[in-house]
Amino acid sequence: MGSVKVDVPTHCVHRLLYPRSLVLVSCVDGEGKANIITLAWSMPTSFNPPKAAVSVGLGRYTHRILEETREFVVNIPTMRLLRQVLFCGSVSGRRRDKFKEAGLTPQPARRVRAPIVGECVAHLECKLSQALTTGDHTIFVGDVLEAYADQGVFREKYLLENAEIILQVGEGDFQSLKPQPGRAWSPKT
Repeated sequence: MGSVKVDVPTHCVHRLLYPRSLVLVSCVDGEGKANIITLAWSMPTSFNPPKAAVSVGLGRYTHRILEETREFVVNIPTMRLLRQVLFCGSVSGRRRDKFKEAGLTPQPARRVRAPIVGECVAHLECKLSQALTTGDHTIFVGDVLEAYADQGVFREKYLLENAEIILQVGEGDFQSLKPQPGRAWSPKT
């Protein structure tokens, strides 16, 4: 026998897709000013070639930068950076230096002008290949040119280990899964 279904207001349907891991997307404008935005809306979009996408609101400063420079870095923060991640998601970089104010370190990326966030455990350097406006957001799809992580964060098969990734579970609510070394589930095991 089926369960009783209740209506979900359409302005809340995105919450049915949570929890989502938070990322810090870094970019740099045409004058060389670096910026960071916190996003929960990111995803891989292709294995071959490797692509990743981020969804950015139309009015965001980062939106203009991505359109202008066509490159970005997806940085993976951990729970120890939650305060900085929340700060980067709550103020605009138009007139503020988020790296400096959050106490984060911009470091040179390998293949793009946008810096990586040094304190993050992993980085995907992306060159914009497509942009699709979907309403009040644009999905920026990037070719992943480089991907790297702190030593010890991933093990064979690149399974997450030794890093507590930030999951957004609702408005202002966050949690993390404690990675269990050697305990990843696979239908083959």
